[in-house]
Amino acid sequence: MTTFTDRLWKSVAPIWEKTHQHPFVTGMGDGMLPVESFKYYMKQDYVYLIDYAKMFAIASTKAYDLETSAKFAGLQEATLNGEMNLHRQYAERFGISRAELEATEPSFVMLAYTSYMLRVAHQGSLAELVSSLLPCMWGYWEIGKKLAKIEGALDHELYGEWVRTYSSEEFGELATWLIGVMNELAEGKNEKELARLEEHFLTTSKMEYLFWDMAYRKEFWPC
Repeated sequence: MTTFTDRLWKSVAPIWEKTHQHPFVTGMGDGMLPVESFKYYMKQDYVYLIDYAKMFAIASTKAYDLETSAKFAGLQEATLNGEMNLHRQYAERFGISRAELEATEPSFVMLAYTSYMLRVAHQGSLAELVSSLLPCMWGYWEIGKKLAKIEGALDHELYGEWVRTYSSEEFGELATWLIGVMNELAEGKNEKELARLEEHFLTTSKMEYLFWDMAYRKEFWPC
């Protein structure tokens, strides 16, 4: 039986393939990524996580049942008090202090990305919110699994921890859960509604690509 996320996978395949071939992503796998690009990514991603956590909070209030609401609330807590703390510890290994992380100004791409997601979250349905949120978690899992197959990537002194985190069974379970939520929320919707969900998914998948590209080039604002 074909699911809605099968449709999303097919529609986004060219974008994700381009993402997988981006030098930032391949550089984490073969260890050739410039350290300064990764440090720039770490700082921008830290700012991103603040808004990412807000998405889970909004999803919790829009959830239709207590179990789903609690799951989203737990993801917000895990992001704010778990993932961001690990982010700080990992950043310290690259000489980035917590104060430097906290003082990070958002780049144009980062701000455009999260502004779009938050607008969808506030104005749209839970299904729309999840469709805009899903490319980040699902996409990171796909990248993590792909890089984990490269010899030495899991043990690389600089990027190995990133690969281990996003290729892990624990992260995969979260991605699988959110994929399942997307399929449940898509049930019974007409083609116009499904097309809108697909549009959000494609848009934020493109923003994911631009985020990697922004970090690789260490771009801030175009002017």
